[in-house]
Amino acid sequence: MQTIEMSGTKVLVLSAQGVPVATEADGNDVISEAFSAGATLVAIPVERLGPDFLRLETRLAGTVFQKFVNYHLRCAIIGDVTALLEGSKALRDFVRETNKGRSIWFLATIGDLEARMARENT
Repeated sequence: MQTIEMSGTKVLVLSAQGVPVATEADGNDVISEAFSAGATLVAIPVERLGPDFLRLETRLAGTVFQKFVNYHLRCAIIGDVTALLEGSKALRDFVRETNKGRSIWFLATIGDLEARMARENT
C-alpha cells in the first residue's frame, strides 16, 4: 500500500496482494486506511476484490461503494473486468453508470486513473 499525489489529490493505492475486500468489514478497513493516510481517493486493484464482490446480487459492492460515498471518498477499481462484464448485463450497466459519475470508477490501469484525475481537476 502506498499513498501518492495525483492531480492535487492524495490517493491511497492498495497493492494487488493482501487481504481481499470480501466483506463489508473489509471495506470499512479500507476506508479506515484511507482516513489514516489522509487520502480522498482509494485505488483498489481488481485482484484485491473477493470473488463475490462484483456479483451484484450479493449487494456487497453497492454497500461498500455507498460507504465510500457517505464518507466523501472516491474509489477506483483498477484492472481488467472484461470477463466479468461479458457474463453480466447488470454489471456492465453498473460499471457504465458509475464511470459517468465522480465517485466510483472502473479503470484498466493506474495511468487511466491519472488521466481521469487530470480531466476531473481541470
